[in-house]
Amino acid sequence: MAGNAHEDAAAGFDPLRPKLIRVAYRMLGSVADAEDMVQEAFIRWMGADRSAVREPEAFLRRTVTRLCLDQLKSARLKRETYVGPWLPDPVVEEEPEEDVTLPLMLALERLSPLERAAFLLHDVFGLGFEEVAATIDRDPAACRQLAARARTHVRDGRPRFQVEQSRGLELAQAFFTASRSGDLKALGAMLASDVSIHADGGGKRSAAMHPILGFDAVIKVHEQLAALFRKHGSDLVRAGFINGLPGFVTREADGELQSTALEIEDGKVVAIYIVRNPDKLGHLH
Repeated sequence: MAGNAHEDAAAGFDPLRPKLIRVAYRMLGSVADAEDMVQEAFIRWMGADRSAVREPEAFLRRTVTRLCLDQLKSARLKRETYVGPWLPDPVVEEEPEEDVTLPLMLALERLSPLERAAFLLHDVFGLGFEEVAATIDRDPAACRQLAARARTHVRDGRPRFQVEQSRGLELAQAFFTASRSGDLKALGAMLASDVSIHADGGGKRSAAMHPILGFDAVIKVHEQLAALFRKHGSDLVRAGFINGLPGFVTREADGELQSTALEIEDGKVVAIYIVRNPDKLGHLH
């Protein structure tokens, strides 16, 4: 009987799992935490009176969102003691995700949990405010206000210039080649004057403790890195879109993976996002 109940629950749940993971990941910025929240939702789904649930997707999305709201409270405490810049876990895809790119995910970090939920559910996932209200247990008018405040805060995180897909991948490949070979002239031609580097090592691997700002500082860093690459190498594992931005995954001299995502405007790289924290890269193996 228990086996049949599990199969019964899984049959209704498994087709929705990818959507639920998507909601949870955009709420939390962590692949492992998103998977945990969705698994907890499945446990609750197994214990629910499923015959009384008219819309399983709405019920489960509501459950996942509420679990994520609770998780965000403890996540904020962890972020306060996080070593160096924090970046979301890199998710690599063949096609770019345009609804929530990496810069927008960073902008979402400035929101309260309820603002974040209202914005994602309404502006990204297209739910009406009645459904948003039922999900986060607020009235529709309050949800409109939450989403409006969020929109104001995250406006700068929205991509202003869409990069054509193949051109983005070409730039990522050229960036990898120039940065690893030490061709600083070619690299410099790709960079905007106000380019920045944001590196997340989480205290587990070496990384700049603060963002590196400006063309000269970024070129200097790559000059130093090129000397290391000549000695120890850096192997391209795959290219693709990392949280909606063109980029690549490499295996570095210490045997660990690293992801690099490039924010591009007007054909120039304006920001370089590097994740080195091994805790955030395990799913890429």
